[in-house]
Amino acid sequence: MRSAIAVSAADGENPVDMLRAFRHRDELIGYLRGAFPTAAAVDDTIPATRGGRSVAERLLKAIEPARYAATRNYLDGAVTRLAPYLRHGVLSLAEVRDVALRKVEAPQQAARLVSELGWRDFFQRVYRVLGRGIWRDLEPIKTGWSAADYADTLPADIVAGETGLACIDAFSHALRTTGYLHNHARMWLAAYVVHFRRVRWQAGACWFLTHLLDGDPASNNLSWQWVASTFSHKPYMFNRENLEKYTGGIYCRVCALQGRCVFEGSYEQLTARLFPRLPTVKAPASTVEALRKVEEHRSSGVKPVRLKKPIIWVHGDMLNPHSPAFQAFPGAPALWVWDDALLQRSPISLKRILFLYECLIELPAVIRRGDVAREVLRFAAEQRADGVVTVDSPSPGFRTRRRRIEQVLPVLALPALPFVKPATPLDLRRFARYWRDIEHLAMQPTVAQRTL
Repeated sequence: MRSAIAVSAADGENPVDMLRAFRHRDELIGYLRGAFPTAAAVDDTIPATRGGRSVAERLLKAIEPARYAATRNYLDGAVTRLAPYLRHGVLSLAEVRDVALRKVEAPQQAARLVSELGWRDFFQRVYRVLGRGIWRDLEPIKTGWSAADYADTLPADIVAGETGLACIDAFSHALRTTGYLHNHARMWLAAYVVHFRRVRWQAGACWFLTHLLDGDPASNNLSWQWVASTFSHKPYMFNRENLEKYTGGIYCRVCALQGRCVFEGSYEQLTARLFPRLPTVKAPASTVEALRKVEEHRSSGVKPVRLKKPIIWVHGDMLNPHSPAFQAFPGAPALWVWDDALLQRSPISLKRILFLYECLIELPAVIRRGDVAREVLRFAAEQRADGVVTVDSPSPGFRTRRRRIEQVLPVLALPALPFVKPATPLDLRRFARYWRDIEHLAMQPTVAQRTL
């Protein structure tokens, strides 16, 4: 009996391909406003940042690893601006690492940049293990407050950028209008939400995912948990002196609350004010047992599946025209599907839709929308394909869709280019433990790793 989700080209309504060719960016933006009114209603601002491999390659060529190491904590530092392209697989961590090592005289000059790439790899590995569990507190909060002491909803003045604090309001405005925040600004804003306003980190994480062009559940949620202390041994906090140092004082000089804001005081004073019941015993490493010793994931479907005429399923974790799927099956018909149900459940801003679409139109892929598994099977039927090839992802949503497709057709999920290939299980309870085990591999170029 045929599976209930199996389709043929004649089943249901005829599919409608979305447009791929536009005379200029404004025409694309107008098209997307009409096609995604919910996203436009969430936020209709258009950032200067553009999607696509061509833009990513130009940015990659411009990175300055040594300057990054010396200035990355400053808002005007030599940061890479590569996060959106890394999040969507337009660039790989290994590519960036390899370029960084080639740009320096001594590998140690690139070590700071490589370690930051390591954070992203670490978070992806945790995500693969925990899946949707990254939305739950991984550990008890270590602030002295109980979970019931935190509000569930983000206050309107933070969202609107109307707190009266020049720095916080500027960060909120930048998030909503550009889809970008410097990493330090993200930490300050998250600390303000969780510790100064006592709001659950999940509310802030959802807000970030709505707007950030690099919005990624793994890096986003686990960074919020690190700030909140539910995936770290203590809460992250800051004071005015710290903020003024790394911003050059640009916000403090114009702030109406200068000298009397909530960030005034030493760390000792702020700790006493924010966490009057702070535990005195240092918390142990994560007690999430699943993270203790984790084997590197190996795609279980790669070897047994043999396909002669597949289609390529493109998803949001791999928008690279040189992906393993395109390289393994050059010329194979490819498909991207906007998941309408997901966009209804978790609305994102138009700027995120725009970035993704600009990445898509650099790929040789048909663009459709609807139920992902159903549309992939429909497309496969149209092409008389014998299976589906894609690139593996740690996303629980990817795994769910893959299982549905596999009820009808074989799926070959190729592994993405790895950042490191450890020979032994990794301890993922803390970044420091993970980095201790893989630093020597992370600091080697990709070719060298292949010889191990």
